[in-house]
Order: sequence, then C-alpha cells, then structure tokens
Amino acid sequence: MTTKSSKPRRAAKKVPSPVEHRGNRHGRSEEARTAILEAADNLLVERGFAGVTIEGIAAAAGVAKQTIYRWWTSKTDVLMDAFVEDMAQASLPPDSGNLETDLKHHLVGLAKMLAESDTGAVFRALLAEAQHDSELAIRLRTQFIEPQRLRDLFPFQQAVKRGELSPEFDTEAAVEQLLSPIYYRVLVSGQPISPSYVEGLIRRLLLK
Repeated sequence: MTTKSSKPRRAAKKVPSPVEHRGNRHGRSEEARTAILEAADNLLVERGFAGVTIEGIAAAAGVAKQTIYRWWTSKTDVLMDAFVEDMAQASLPPDSGNLETDLKHHLVGLAKMLAESDTGAVFRALLAEAQHDSELAIRLRTQFIEPQRLRDLFPFQQAVKRGELSPEFDTEAAVEQLLSPIYYRVLVSGQPISPSYVEGLIRRLLLK
C-alpha cells in the first residue's frame, strides 16, 4: 500500500479448493480478504479516515457488507490489519553481513514507506485516531510498535553476533537515536527524509 506507482502487491495466496480447504472456521476467502484490505487503505488515502465506511469498503472490494462484519467489527479493525500486514511484509531488515549497509537499506526504506506511501497514510490516520481511542492505542503498541522495534533492533543484534559491535553496545538506545528523528519528521515537522539525511544519522551513530 504505497503510492499507486510503487505499491507492493500483497502476497498472492492460493484459495484452497473445497476438497483441500484449510481456512479458518469462517471459511475466509483469501481473495476476498485481500480485496477488502486493499480497498480500505485505498479509500483512506482518497477520502481520509472520516470518509472511509464499511459500506464504501464493501463496494470497492466487490463483497457484501456482511462479509466484512464476519471478520472485522469496524473500519478501524480493517485498516489496522492492512497496516500491520504491510509493515510486516515490507520492513524486515536485511542481513548482508555489514551493519552500515543493512541500516541504510532498512531505514531508507522504512522512512520512505512511512512518509510517502499509502501505508504511511494509514499509519498516520490510525495514530491520530488512537489519541482518543485507548483500545486502538493499545493495539498499535502491541501489534505494530513492539514488533517494529524488534525489526529495528535486528541489524544491531546481528552485528553483535558477528563481533562487529561490542556485546556492551546499547542497541536499544541506538534504535531510539536513529528512529526518533525519522518519526519526528513523519509525524511532526513534515520535513523530507532523503536517503542522505538517513545516511547522516547512521554515520553520526557509528562515528564515521
């Protein structure tokens, strides 16, 4: 769910035949599920959070409204699932054997996704909604922020294992030092996040 020109396609999943069906107890069709998630975040980008409705999602996805309510209780649930799935697919850091290379690849991609993509628009909308929805705030922390923190830590943990960093290196503090400016620009200042800006953050952290 990035911008329309660079939007990564959701992983195609085979819909089992009746004989080999292994779906959940609702018999969820992966084809319908994918269509619903795509429709939800496309509508959010086009109309904003307030303009997204279950009826609109159903019409755009070509499914019955009851199909959506069978699996989700609200438009927020649909958008949350779409966002978490996209981030899990697109923000896994590489492990090339070089910390600086891995950080550049990971953080430049993450910054671009959060600042410029449809996925980032969904994130900003959910975060705004979470300011007055405590249950959504908890879901964001448990389903996105904590898993993303683990993904962000991964390059440092691998570098420690390789001996590229000392075991005493504070990986948690390093992640905060790198990610805080990126999230500040995405959520507060709106300033651009160029690859050179991200690379500068990395160089200062690694004292290069």
